[in-house]
Amino acid sequence: MLDCKDRETAKKAMSDWINWAYNCDIPQFVKCAKTMMNWLTGILNSFTTTITNGFTEGCNNKIKVLKRNAYGFRNFKRFRNRILHMFAYQSEKQATV
Repeated sequence: MLDCKDRETAKKAMSDWINWAYNCDIPQFVKCAKTMMNWLTGILNSFTTTITNGFTEGCNNKIKVLKRNAYGFRNFKRFRNRILHMFAYQSEKQATV
Protein backbone atom coordinates (compact mmCIF):
# COMPACT_ATOMS: atom_id res chain seq x y z
CA MET A 1 0.00 0.00 0.00
CA LEU A 2 2.67 2.50 1.01
CA ASP A 3 4.59 1.91 -2.21
CA CYS A 4 1.64 3.09 -4.31
CA LYS A 5 2.23 6.30 -6.24
CA ASP A 6 -1.35 7.47 -6.70
CA ARG A 7 -4.70 7.41 -4.94
CA GLU A 8 -6.39 4.84 -7.16
CA THR A 9 -3.74 2.13 -6.83
CA ALA A 10 -3.61 2.80 -3.08
CA LYS A 11 -7.40 2.46 -2.87
CA LYS A 12 -7.27 -0.86 -4.71
CA ALA A 13 -4.44 -2.16 -2.50
CA MET A 14 -6.22 -1.05 0.67
CA SER A 15 -9.52 -2.59 -0.28
CA ASP A 16 -7.75 -5.86 -1.14
CA TRP A 17 -6.01 -5.89 2.25
CA ILE A 18 -9.18 -4.93 4.14
CA ASN A 19 -11.12 -7.75 2.45
CA TRP A 20 -8.32 -10.19 3.29
CA ALA A 21 -8.26 -9.00 6.92
CA TYR A 22 -12.03 -9.40 7.31
CA ASN A 23 -11.90 -12.93 5.86
CA CYS A 24 -8.89 -14.17 7.86
CA ASP A 25 -10.90 -14.32 11.13
CA ILE A 26 -7.99 -13.03 13.23
CA PRO A 27 -9.62 -10.59 15.69
CA GLN A 28 -6.70 -8.14 15.66
CA PHE A 29 -6.73 -7.91 11.86
CA VAL A 30 -10.51 -7.50 11.78
CA LYS A 31 -10.23 -4.65 14.28
CA CYS A 32 -7.45 -3.03 12.22
CA ALA A 33 -9.52 -3.39 9.04
CA LYS A 34 -12.49 -1.68 10.72
CA THR A 35 -10.23 1.18 11.82
CA MET A 36 -8.83 1.53 8.30
CA MET A 37 -12.35 1.62 6.88
CA ASN A 38 -13.26 4.42 9.30
CA TRP A 39 -10.20 6.45 8.27
CA LEU A 40 -10.13 5.45 4.60
CA THR A 41 -10.72 8.95 3.22
CA GLY A 42 -7.96 10.50 5.32
CA ILE A 43 -5.52 7.73 4.50
CA LEU A 44 -6.20 8.03 0.78
CA ASN A 45 -5.89 11.83 0.94
CA SER A 46 -2.28 11.37 2.00
CA PHE A 47 -1.57 10.09 -1.51
CA THR A 48 -2.83 13.29 -3.15
CA THR A 49 -1.29 15.96 -0.91
CA THR A 50 1.97 16.44 0.94
CA ILE A 51 0.43 18.60 3.66
CA THR A 52 0.74 17.11 7.15
CA ASN A 53 0.34 18.29 10.72
CA GLY A 54 3.91 17.26 11.56
CA PHE A 55 5.03 20.79 12.44
CA THR A 56 2.12 21.26 14.84
CA GLU A 57 2.75 17.88 16.46
CA GLY A 58 6.40 18.82 16.90
CA CYS A 59 5.43 22.08 18.61
CA ASN A 60 3.01 20.25 20.90
CA ASN A 61 5.72 17.76 21.80
CA LYS A 62 8.19 20.54 22.69
CA ILE A 63 5.58 22.20 24.91
CA LYS A 64 4.85 18.90 26.65
CA VAL A 65 8.55 18.34 27.31
CA LEU A 66 8.85 21.88 28.69
CA LYS A 67 5.82 21.24 30.88
CA ARG A 68 7.40 18.08 32.29
CA ASN A 69 10.72 19.84 32.90
CA ALA A 70 9.02 22.87 34.43
CA TYR A 71 6.94 20.88 36.87
CA GLY A 72 5.98 23.27 39.63
CA PHE A 73 5.54 26.47 37.61
CA ARG A 74 2.81 28.25 39.50
CA ASN A 75 2.51 31.25 37.26
CA PHE A 76 0.85 30.65 33.89
CA LYS A 77 2.28 33.92 32.47
CA ARG A 78 5.83 32.71 33.11
CA PHE A 79 5.08 29.34 31.54
CA ARG A 80 3.57 31.07 28.50
CA ASN A 81 6.54 33.43 28.23
CA ARG A 82 8.92 30.47 28.38
CA ILE A 83 7.07 28.80 25.49
CA LEU A 84 7.16 32.01 23.43
CA HIS A 85 10.85 32.48 24.21
CA MET A 86 11.63 28.90 23.22
CA PHE A 87 9.96 29.26 19.81
CA ALA A 88 11.37 32.77 19.20
CA TYR A 89 14.89 31.42 19.73
CA GLN A 90 14.15 28.52 17.38
CA SER A 91 13.00 30.79 14.52
CA GLU A 92 16.00 33.06 15.11
CA LYS A 93 18.32 30.04 14.90
CA GLN A 94 16.71 28.87 11.64
CA ALA A 95 17.07 32.34 10.11
CA THR A 96 20.85 32.27 10.61
CA VAL A 97 21.27 28.83 8.97
